[in-house]
Parts: sequence; structure tokens; C-alpha cells
Amino acid sequence: MPAELTLLFSNAAGQLFADPANVLRARWTNQPRTLADTQALFTNMAQVLQQRNWSRILVNQVVMRPFSPAEQQWIAQHWLPHAVQQSGYRTGAVVVSTDTYTRLATAYITTSVGGLPLRYRSFDAEAAALNWLLQQPT
Repeated sequence: MPAELTLLFSNAAGQLFADPANVLRARWTNQPRTLADTQALFTNMAQVLQQRNWSRILVNQVVMRPFSPAEQQWIAQHWLPHAVQQSGYRTGAVVVSTDTYTRLATAYITTSVGGLPLRYRSFDAEAAALNWLLQQPT
């Protein structure tokens, strides 16, 4: 993790970092988490986007455990619409896990964007994800 990143939030689900390039970075842990942990991480993501007037998130899920059905439902039905409509979320670069179940659980969410003005792309490496994200409009 580059030294210039500022830790904004941390819990069992993961950490949020402010990148000087006006990108929010979310790094998931491999620790057990509750729905409340996941909701807190995502709620803080939306708050940071809104407070800083940012629109891009780099999500690192390399070591993340799969989302539970309850997490999937809450993220897709509650958080995503709110983050797009209220917080300005527009672009997400996801560094995906090698775990098949984690990939499938994430794919459920990324394909649930419906008519929301949101663009996702998956990557195997954080450097490639950041490079793509920095080329996207803010």
C-alpha cells in the first residue's frame, strides 16, 4: 500500500483509504464479518464519496470471503442505488479474488446495476485497475 494513502475507516470487513488521485480505495480482509460490518464499510464508502465529491472506487477483493446472500441483497437493492443517486458513485474497478465463490457473489452485485449510471470493470492486478480507473471521467 503506497505511503501517501490515508486510512479513513477500518473494521472486520476491510479498510477504506483516500488516494491523492481522488480515488477511494476499499481493501477487503479475509476475516469473518457480520452484515453490520459490511454495511458499515459500504456506508462509509458512500459518505466519503459524497463528502469529497468523488465518483471512483478501487475495490480490492483478493482475499475477501464471498458475500452472503443477505450482503448481496442489501448492497444491490439498498446501497448501490443510494451510492449512485445520493453520493455520486459512477465508476468501480474491482481487483477480483481467485476464489470462485467470491467472484460469483461479486458478479451478482455488479450485474444488478440495472439502469443506474454506473460502470464496473474487473481486474487481476491493482496497478491495472488503478490505471483504468484514472482514465475514467470524474
